[in-house]
Amino acid sequence: MSMQIDLYKSLFQKHFENPSLKNNIKNAVELVKDSKRILFIGNGGSNAICSHMMEDYMKIASIPTLSFSDPALITCFANDYGYENALKEWIGFSYQNGDLLFAISSSGESTNILNGVKKHKELGGKVITLSGFKAENSLSKQGAVNFLVDEENYGIVECFHQVILHAILDEL
Repeated sequence: MSMQIDLYKSLFQKHFENPSLKNNIKNAVELVKDSKRILFIGNGGSNAICSHMMEDYMKIASIPTLSFSDPALITCFANDYGYENALKEWIGFSYQNGDLLFAISSSGESTNILNGVKKHKELGGKVITLSGFKAENSLSKQGAVNFLVDEENYGIVECFHQVILHAILDEL
């Protein structure tokens, strides 16, 4: 009998063997070192990853961080600006020169994430993307460094995004 854990094992192994992974992690580490502060954005499970990483990067790497994860703030911005513009507006209010943005989207097609990335780049900020599902998703080429987990399984994509973010943090 095959178990889901076997699927995780084989797919994680496939992504660990991707030659660009180590290079992307190295490049991401340099961007993090060059940043003054890190912003994290994501929806749903990706937003939970943002909250977790915001805490770890601040506590372990001593880097100031922010995450758009407070429910009152999210609903306020969604109500006032529309959900598709909530992150864009939050970034507009929050951005400081030297900020690095981690944008996480399992599908790579979330309009609010794409609008937030666009705003951050317009303000002069650098972006690291983590996306999944399809290789040519809209987010997958938007960053200075782009991590793509081309699997159509939320569990695989979300878990591997956390592995990547922890690997970057561990290198710091």
